[in-house]
Amino acid sequence: MILCCGEALIDLIPSPTVSGEAGFVPHSGGAVFNTAISLGRLGAGAGLLSGLSSDLFGQQLLRDLQASHVDTSHLVISHRPTTLAFVHLSDGQATYSFFDENSAGRMLQVTDFPEISPEVSVLYFGGISLACEPGADAYAALAKQGKDDKVIVLDPNIRTGFIGDEARFRARLNLMLSCADIVKVSDEDLHWMFPGDDPVDQKISRILSEGAKLAILTEGGDGASAWTATGQTAQVPVTPVQVVDTVGAGDTFNAGVLACLDKRSLLKKSTLGTLSHADLKATLSFGTKVAGVTVSRAGANSPWHHELEEALHAQ
Repeated sequence: MILCCGEALIDLIPSPTVSGEAGFVPHSGGAVFNTAISLGRLGAGAGLLSGLSSDLFGQQLLRDLQASHVDTSHLVISHRPTTLAFVHLSDGQATYSFFDENSAGRMLQVTDFPEISPEVSVLYFGGISLACEPGADAYAALAKQGKDDKVIVLDPNIRTGFIGDEARFRARLNLMLSCADIVKVSDEDLHWMFPGDDPVDQKISRILSEGAKLAILTEGGDGASAWTATGQTAQVPVTPVQVVDTVGAGDTFNAGVLACLDKRSLLKKSTLGTLSHADLKATLSFGTKVAGVTVSRAGANSPWHHELEEALHAQ
């Protein structure tokens, strides 16, 4: 099982009301939640470890997890509120205003975590849960605890508005980089992590030097690239689609990458170091295909595996 560890929240997406004024419709979301949902829909064994509220939004999140076949046995339920993210769309690009104080996810402590099931072989970390304390410290501790016998996947998905103490955040991020087997970054993440004019390859090398076996870079409309610690590289373009919005694009790309590696029996510590150029290209291509479907419709509405199969047969 791929256990996704991090935030689950409600995206409030603008939509016209019957009066013509703009309102906000609640959609289940959060970077880590989106990845878990997408993995479940792709048929990969997936679970979510997160703090979930017992409020009406938390109940919505739970229903959506169950509907997408995501294991919920590692959830921590409390009476704290659900994190809310008001989404602002401009030409299909999403920006967010978050309300996260004292939330069910943010306030998690290490002592709140349930025992990790033996069937969990992969721990995935990312999103705002890496920046919001005290939960961020708890997730970092879990990554350190699991790094010896589980594949650790990290997507920093850096949102600077959540970083209260940059030095502390960088120290925690460096700790998690040292635990990670797979690191996926956007171009914005990469240049924030390693400021300066060094070429992209050199910055990626710094990630690999921390111990990662695979580093993946997404560059929006310029596609995705991958590097392994053994020197293999690959690059693919984006899947051409009519973009409705970009909500959840990176999260569903990540799910596609992990689902593809898992299906090819490559999502293991012993095999990640032996990935070929063909493996990398197939993995990136599947990730961009999954993300392409998501951005072609409103919200983080990731595709089911049968939708991808139907699209493939129609080509």
